[in-house]
Amino acid sequence: MTRKETIAKIEQAAESAAAPAGLEIVEVELKGSGRNQLLRIVIDKPEGVSHGDCELISRAVGDSLDSEDPIEGSYQLEVTSPGVERKLTRWREWERFQGKKAKVVLKEPVDELKHFDGLIVQAADDRIVMELDGGRQITFPFEQVDRANLKFEW
Repeated sequence: MTRKETIAKIEQAAESAAAPAGLEIVEVELKGSGRNQLLRIVIDKPEGVSHGDCELISRAVGDSLDSEDPIEGSYQLEVTSPGVERKLTRWREWERFQGKKAKVVLKEPVDELKHFDGLIVQAADDRIVMELDGGRQITFPFEQVDRANLKFEW
C-alpha cells in the first residue's frame, strides 16, 4: 500500500468516527518513517473542539488502525484542533471565515502582491476578495493560494 493510499484509508476511518459526533476532519498527516512516524489528525467543529472530541477520534481511529494495521512500523497518534491561526486549505474554510483576518501566500503575484495580510471580505465563485490595510482590495482565484492561515489578533 502506498503512503497516499494509507492516508486515504486513515481519512476514511476518521471521517466515519467524526461525522456522527458533528466533527470535521480538517487534515490527516503521516510524517516520518520507521520508528519515528507521527500520525496527526486535525479536527474541528463550529463551537470549537474539546478534549473529549479529541479522545473520541483518537480511540475510534486507534481501534480501527489496530485491527487493520495499514501503517508499516510503529507510529504516534496525535488528534488536535486546528488552533486559532489555523491553515485555510479548503474552499469551505474561506467561506466560513469571511470577516476574519488571514495571512496569504499566492503561487503567482496578483496586483504585484504575493505575500499579504488582510480581511477576508468575500469567498464566492472560486474567487476570494480581501481587504488590505488602507482599504485596498485584492481579488484572486482560490487555486492561486499556495498557503494561508487565519491571523489571530493578540
